[in-house]
Amino acid sequence: MEYRIEKDSLGELKVPVDAYYGVQVQRAVENFPISGLKPHPDWIRATVLVKKAAAIVNNEIGLLDKKKADAIVKACDEVLAGKMQEQFVVDVFQAGAGTSHNMNANEVLANRAIEILGGKRGDYSVINPNDDVNMAQSTNDLIPTVIRVSAILLVDKFLPVLDELEQSFQTKAKEFDHVIKSGRTHLQDATPIRLGQEFSGYAACVRGHIERIRSVREDLTYLGIGGTAVGTGVNSDPKYREKMPGQLEKLTGIAFKQAKNYFEAMQSMAGAASLSGSLRNLALDITRIANDLRLLSSGPRTGLAEIILPPVQPGSSIMPGKVNPSILEMVNMVSFQVIGLDTTVAYATQAGQLELNVMMPVIGFNLTFALEIYRNALRVLRVKCVDGISADEAVCRDFAEKSVSIVTALTPHIGYLKAAEVVKEAVAHNRTVRAVLLEKKLVDEKLLNEILDPYKLTEVGRH
Repeated sequence: MEYRIEKDSLGELKVPVDAYYGVQVQRAVENFPISGLKPHPDWIRATVLVKKAAAIVNNEIGLLDKKKADAIVKACDEVLAGKMQEQFVVDVFQAGAGTSHNMNANEVLANRAIEILGGKRGDYSVINPNDDVNMAQSTNDLIPTVIRVSAILLVDKFLPVLDELEQSFQTKAKEFDHVIKSGRTHLQDATPIRLGQEFSGYAACVRGHIERIRSVREDLTYLGIGGTAVGTGVNSDPKYREKMPGQLEKLTGIAFKQAKNYFEAMQSMAGAASLSGSLRNLALDITRIANDLRLLSSGPRTGLAEIILPPVQPGSSIMPGKVNPSILEMVNMVSFQVIGLDTTVAYATQAGQLELNVMMPVIGFNLTFALEIYRNALRVLRVKCVDGISADEAVCRDFAEKSVSIVTALTPHIGYLKAAEVVKEAVAHNRTVRAVLLEKKLVDEKLLNEILDPYKLTEVGRH
């Protein structure tokens, strides 16, 4: 491999001659051969958007030469168009605060801008990564801003997937509204319910999470960019922090605003923790729903088998014809992963000290990773599972009629204790509640038929 020699405050180092990154990134590559994981594309995108906005604003307020600013902006546009993604090489587990990632962006953009101006990579007399690309910035205000911007970019891709999943559950709720089945509490027989009512609950659950995530998204629009090292804005013009949110809004269409307090914006990762916690809470409910669907589809001969999942692949290497709830199993695994990622975010959020949380790189990685994998998993859940669910109406009806808990509707007429005795006898002798009630002449048959109408039992009111 051919190298060029670059120098930083620690001395000289070899850098691959064709690399757009420079000496500080090369040190990070050598220092942190940890996971092989590289930053998420939207993490890179958010970083470069801030760099582009900074170049534009610093030029507008007269601090950055127009020729340099134009070259930096052009370099940013190339990265935003998908070029040079492979040049972001620092492992996601790196030095605290994210200085290595910040310098990765600074050096890549500087070297490309140098080329645009006719220079050679590594000649930082043309454009300097620290003095020009990083002008009026610090890692300490850049990375909290990148966390917020990247999170919103990913949330705006995530919410439509949740909207579609909610609509899928709503569609199934309407499709199954006429299907009477036995309810179950404590995994024991309960009063009848319509399958559509169960699915309407799933839809409403997803809708609630959508609203909570949207609320957290709004909190993330407040940016502390311009706080620089500790929140005081040292080495930046006062106009810079005023203009940056508006410039980022022009570039993204997202209504960013100045932080209410720049010190809090750099000290606290509460916004990221709130979003991560919202994803965790969603994962808890999605796990519950997936488990419900697995139970309802269990069988096909020895389980509930009230619903039929679309088959997606053979389920066994040894048992011919076996088909498993593979999509739901995947969704559970991803849900558990999201819950684990949130635990890391939570620990990292409380690990900040004084003016800075140095654990920001792991917060950013886990948040972007969670939003990415859960978006993909929930899209697959809808397309390959929920949209194709069908009901076995005969099985559902049979269970509803066999359930001893339908006697609940008789308690206003015969009392709780007598109703309990009816249940005991029905279970002991494997008889229906209806047969026991008629034999004991506890209720007139005409009234009994009216009271035990399964559909009426799924509506509000006394029967």
